[in-house]
Parts: sequence; structure tokens; C-alpha cells
Amino acid sequence: MKIETILDQIDLGSMALPEFQRGYVWNRDQVRGLMYSLYHKHPVGSLLVWVTKTETADARGDQELTPGTVKLLLDGQQRITSLYGIQRGIPPKFFDGNAQAFTGLYFNLQEETFEFYSPAKMKDDPRWLSVTRIMRDGAGETMQHLLQVPEFQPDISKYLNRINAIENIKAVDLHMEEVTGEDKTVDVVVDIFNRVNSGGTKLSKGDLTLAKICAEWPDARDEMKKRITKWQKAGYQFKLDWLLRNINAVVTGESLFTAMKNVDAATFRDGLETTEKAIDRILNLIAGRLGLDHDRVLGSRYAIPLMSRYLVQRGGKLADQTERDRLLFWYVHAMLWGRYSSSTESKLNTDLEAIEDASETEPSQALNRLIEILRQARANLKLNESDFGGSTKGNRFYPLLYMMTRVLHARDWGTGDELTNHLLGHLSRLEVHHIFPKALLYEHGYTKRQVNAIANFTFLTQETNLEVSKKNPAIYIPEYEKRTPGAVASHWIPMDPDLWRPENYLDFLDERRKLLASTANDFLDRLSAGSIPVVVSAEDAQFVERAAAYVPGGIDGDEEEARLVRCNDWVTRRGLPAGELSYELVDGESGDVVAILDLAWPDGLQEGLSQPVAVLIGEGEEVEEAASQAGFRFFSSMSSFRRYVKEEILAGAELEVVEG
Repeated sequence: MKIETILDQIDLGSMALPEFQRGYVWNRDQVRGLMYSLYHKHPVGSLLVWVTKTETADARGDQELTPGTVKLLLDGQQRITSLYGIQRGIPPKFFDGNAQAFTGLYFNLQEETFEFYSPAKMKDDPRWLSVTRIMRDGAGETMQHLLQVPEFQPDISKYLNRINAIENIKAVDLHMEEVTGEDKTVDVVVDIFNRVNSGGTKLSKGDLTLAKICAEWPDARDEMKKRITKWQKAGYQFKLDWLLRNINAVVTGESLFTAMKNVDAATFRDGLETTEKAIDRILNLIAGRLGLDHDRVLGSRYAIPLMSRYLVQRGGKLADQTERDRLLFWYVHAMLWGRYSSSTESKLNTDLEAIEDASETEPSQALNRLIEILRQARANLKLNESDFGGSTKGNRFYPLLYMMTRVLHARDWGTGDELTNHLLGHLSRLEVHHIFPKALLYEHGYTKRQVNAIANFTFLTQETNLEVSKKNPAIYIPEYEKRTPGAVASHWIPMDPDLWRPENYLDFLDERRKLLASTANDFLDRLSAGSIPVVVSAEDAQFVERAAAYVPGGIDGDEEEARLVRCNDWVTRRGLPAGELSYELVDGESGDVVAILDLAWPDGLQEGLSQPVAVLIGEGEEVEEAASQAGFRFFSSMSSFRRYVKEEILAGAELEVVEG
């Protein structure tokens, strides 16, 4: 079937998208690749559709379907959605995603390349032509325009043929396989989809569960997105699947989505409202009591479904300070030791079972069981100085350092004010500070990992951070100690002047790790006993109501973090440098963080020889655009990144050795 006919069928309502399908997930690289293949007449694969009765079809969006039968796209959604958006200039009615992935595609008449519109590069340059204008309005108008450009006349025939080739993409035939028959139930069709889509991401139980709910309550997905947007405005980045996991835990007391098979729409609607209130309360507790007030320091997000269930069992309120702090004590350790970094569902189910009778028994019993499960997995819950031996802001002990700074009354060196009420981020300007400046350490021959050690981090206000700048600690620490006595030591910094010298940096790290571990253990012991002072009062701790600085990107939970860590290990085993987890991409002029890259090599995998590289898992167009603008080459899958490493980095290195 010709592409133009397929797009017409979407407009007529005879072709649609099944409810269980994911939204649009392609990025601009994939869209460019599709158009390149079609332009050069390369095969782009066939389509798979499910032919079913219109009256029983569970289709996505508010598209009006034709009577009789309808074709539901099983395989080919990303390709067809991209083509529809490019040709029509708008997304189809069933669209759910980021339209910027296919908006503004241009074609270079001389180089025969496809790129997205960039004013600095394309404005007033007649070589760049809008692909949408050619495909939607026809090639005639564009051809007439080219005939008026003198510089094109020597090669005008060649250029006209190229424009025709763009328009003729609409006439390309795509083979379409059909799944038909009354025996083809939703379960059967989903199984077929997963088999066909084995090379991509299979539909999860969460996708199917949400599809079932949407069939009974069409507004369910939109209502969930409203909550996601609210939390996003407060500085927290969550996904639909995560919210669904919370609702499942609250409504059924289980983590497996199969537990929701008998949950009707009314129960789900009530569960959504109850869960929203529970999550708000928990985020406020974590921010107000622990100081973790932003997505970049919010760890173990799959601990929140457990906490939501516990809170709802307790009628939405915790009895006293002791119960509250014991729950937070468990949360901190779940974060530090990556409780849900693997086998997420089974571990969450184990923990949910441990608190199942929390509404009927003493809360301490349920919490003791939870903590004991962690203790058995760890042998003990005491921290050692080696636990602070990691580097980069992606390390789990980075949030702990931030927590300690805010809860334990660390003071700003410049003003002497406590940092309790400052937030990490754009608005309040609490910034990460390298105690030993990076440039100074590199001058003395220290490695990147040593330079970016967690034990070399602290937090200061923007004003003081700029004031300290790149000064030698042997010079600036005595100055601040004289101005605001005790402020430097309040950051658990060794006060032996010999340790402030660059040549003794490794000894400094050893001593600071001891101070951090000792302070952290004392902090956690007191949290367990309920004797930690409140960072922000309960009345003021409405963090989910505030408008925080929105910074797109970031690692989505323990499981994704574990995948990125494995990827990093894979890289280092091949003799290449480790990347930075949760890399903060900073605007060079304003100093603001514009995006968080999951895993990044800002100096390239071969420093000085290859471009900056990033792995971005499940990130949106904003993060990809920010990475691209900063000169990063990014990969949205582990397989494509590993192929790049093998074929372009390792193979190139071997070639250099041979040629040398």
C-alpha cells in the first residue's frame, strides 16, 4: 500500500493505533534515517496491522473510526507517525509524544542531506528546502522558486529531479501484513506484537494494564499525566509506569501488575487520587525531613510505592516522630544500597508483604521487618569510609552528602549562614563546590576519578562558590576560618593545614572520608531513634506545590542506574575511561544546569581525539537537543552505543597501533 494511501486511511479513520501501544518514542536521528532510506529507495520494512471490528476496537485517542472494520497498527507506528507528521505538518489524532522529533525537517539540495531547521545555518539559504512543504503542497511551487535562482541554473535539471524524489516518497509501496480472525483476542495480538517486535522494546505488563484501564476510563492516561506534570513543575521527573506502580501497590498491596486484572475503573480512579495524596506527603517528608528536595538528589524512587502503601494503610498519617523517622531511615538505606536496582518487582513484593499488617499491628513491627530485610542483605547497615570512595554526582552517596549538608547545619563559608533552607538548583543557587579546584589537581597530575571524588565535594551558595573560584585551599581556608570561624569545619573538612596542600590531596581524601562516615553513621543512628531536628517545618514543607527550576533528564530509578553502571564497567574493561553518571550539562554563559545526561564522556572516549559522547535512556527531545547543542554524540540504546565503541573507537585505536 502506498504511503499516501496509508496516511489518507488514518484521516478517514480506517487505520488507527491500538490502546495498548506505547506512545511515539523516536528521536530526530531516527526520523532522518527513515527519510534518508526512503529518498534513496532503501527498504524500510513492512507493516503489521490487526483487522478487527470497529465496535470492539480499543483505539488510541479521539479518532473517529469508520464503521465495519478498522486496521490497528501493530508494527510500524513510529515510521507511519513520522511520515504523517512530516507530510501533514501536524501529528495524527492518536499521537502521544514529542512532535519536535519530526517538525521542521529540511533537505539540502546540493548535499542531499536531511537536517532539522536551524536559523543560524539555514535562514536565507535557498539550498535548504522544507520537506513538509514539498510533500504536503507538491513539488511545483518549490520548482518554480528554484527556476528563479541564478546560481542553481547550471544544475537545475539535477535539482528538479531531487525535489521530485522527495515528493515521490508518498508513492512508495509498503508491504502490509494483516492479522485477522475472530480468534485473535487482545492477548493473542499482544503476543504476536511482542514476537514481531523482539528487536525493540516489548510491551510491558504496565502498558497492558494501563490499556485495560483506559478501555473503561478513557481519561485515565491524561489524568495520570496531570499528576506527572504537577510533580515535574516541582522539580521531580517521574514516568507513567512509575505512577502506575504506585497505584498498584496502594490498591492491591502488590508490585506485579497482574494483581490489577480485576480492578475496575472506579477503583482505579479512587486509587489514583489516594496515591497522589500519599506521594505528595512522602515527597514533602523526604524534602522537609531529609532535605532531598529535587529530582537530582531523590534516590530509590521505587521505594516510594512501598512508602505510599504504608502511609495509606496508616490512614494517611504517621503516628509520631519516631514512626516517621524510622520509615525515612529505611528509605535512606534503601537508596544507599540500591535495594531496587535489580529484581525490582520481586524485592518490592517481599517488602510489601513485610508491611501488610501495618494497619493492625504496632507500626514498629512492620518497620522493623523492613529494616531487618535490608540488614540481612547487607550484613549490617553501618557505613565505612570506603563507601565514600566513589566519584561523580551519579554516586549514591552524593545525595547523602547533600542531605547531611542541609540537615546537620553546615554553614556557608562566606556568610556563616546555615544552608538548611537553601535548595539545590537554579532558583536558590546552592551549588556543588570542589574543595580542591579541578584545574589545580590536574596540574599536579591527579586522575579525573580522583579529582571528582565525592570526598572532594561540598555545597555552597552561588555567591561564595564564585568567590572561592579556583583558589588553593591552603590559601582560602585560613581566610574563611578567620572570617566565619567554624564554618569550614561544619562541612566535615579536616582542619590540619598540611592536608590542604595539593601534594597531600590523597591524604586529605582519606581523612575526609573518615569524617563523613563517622558523621553519617551518627546521623542515621539518630534518625532511627527519631532525634533529628526538622529541616523545614511541616507547615512550610509543601515542596510539591512550589515552582522549581525544571531541568530535563536524569536517571529513572535504581534499575536504570544499574544498567548504566554495567555499561560503564563494560567500557572500562576495554581500557577506556569511565563516564560520569548524571552528568550536569551547564550553559557556558549563565552557569545554569540545562539538562542531566544519564551517562556522559564530556572529553570523549579518547580524550582529545573523539567528540563528547552520552548515553541517554528514555530521555525526551529536550535532553537530546541540549546534548546535541553542546556537541555531544548521543545514543538512546546500549546496543547502538556498544556498536559505536567497537566499530569507531576500539577499531580506530587498533588501526592507529598497526599504522604506528
